[in-house]
Amino acid sequence: MKNFKLISTSIVLCAFIITSCTKEIGTSNNPNLQSESTLSKQPALIAADLQLKLTKLRASMPAGYEKRVQKNTALLLKMHPEYRAMVQRALNASSPASCNDNTPLNQLLASQLADWNSDIIYFALATGMLDFPTYDALLFENTAATQYFGVKGEYTQIMAKTFKDLKRFWNIQSNNIVLVGMHGSMLLNRDKLIRIDMILYGDSQVTAAYTADLIILLLKDVPQYQNGNHPIFTFNSFAQNAFTFSPYGTIPAKIVMGDGIMQDFTATGYGDVAPQAILAHEFGHQIQFQLGVFGTVSSPEATRRTELMADAYSAYYLSHARGASMQWKRVQLFMQVFFNIGDCQVTNDGHHGTPTQRMASAQWGYSVANDAQRQGRILTSQEFTALFEKQLPAILLK
Repeated sequence: MKNFKLISTSIVLCAFIITSCTKEIGTSNNPNLQSESTLSKQPALIAADLQLKLTKLRASMPAGYEKRVQKNTALLLKMHPEYRAMVQRALNASSPASCNDNTPLNQLLASQLADWNSDIIYFALATGMLDFPTYDALLFENTAATQYFGVKGEYTQIMAKTFKDLKRFWNIQSNNIVLVGMHGSMLLNRDKLIRIDMILYGDSQVTAAYTADLIILLLKDVPQYQNGNHPIFTFNSFAQNAFTFSPYGTIPAKIVMGDGIMQDFTATGYGDVAPQAILAHEFGHQIQFQLGVFGTVSSPEATRRTELMADAYSAYYLSHARGASMQWKRVQLFMQVFFNIGDCQVTNDGHHGTPTQRMASAQWGYSVANDAQRQGRILTSQEFTALFEKQLPAILLK
């Protein structure tokens, strides 16, 4: 999901969400990244006084700050497929989709960004605020203490229960895995912003403080940012293996759950099952870390394999009599959850599988639990993985 070469470490991240279907836009062959012409259009979506304030603020930016826009845009396009629709609009670039991913979730996200004009997008890209909540959760949320899920903690109880059940259900070493929340509210914390800016950009304390103050000012003045609580800032979840990050020491194995993705699934009618399905998917990546499922070569096919496998792990747990034991009505809902997160980026290294493939993987996982002769027996992670590997070619035909 992220380009962690920025922080000089080797990390494997497994993002749950990928949306939108556009071709890869690179800095080397896209002139839009070399000028602001495509960022200059100003649709009448915001109040005139706010527009004037943003125009003046943009004119006052330090020399060379535009380079951050180019850098962050390129990273988003490469490593954040879930933001492609927004970046595509900012760059005024488009291409046909290779499959249909016009799902309710994508439609909702597009509507939530409809009043983000070019200046609002520009500042989100220039400051790096789209990345800050993710890196803060990755590097500095390292204990289960004081964790909450959802902007108002509305998912805390179901997250705690599901996480406990998943650790009981799967036969892996899970006591050291930490479940943490990703919150856009950290964008209002000056000290956290300075710390992350210095890590991501190597900025001096003075430059990082400028960016931190700019972000806080923007969140105060621009209602579209919703004080950091707009879903786009935390529209993701991911699993992470343990790693060492100097000078902060060991970062534990963890699962990070973003407020935005749970919020938007709830808004589209899947709140009864989506938080559990997403968490179970990310727990599947922790299984893969321990089984050594990930290879050393990045490719669309490799990512698709592990993501579809995690979908199947999730569906198996959700429908198993000794797992979440969901009834058919809820099973239908979680299958729609997986359909909603499919993508058409079949040539991108971050490709997670098309909507129909992701639903097919979930349906197969459900069938393994539902059709088992011994309903009370839980397959080991090794047994289930071996079965999935045999089934994968059929799933890819969907």
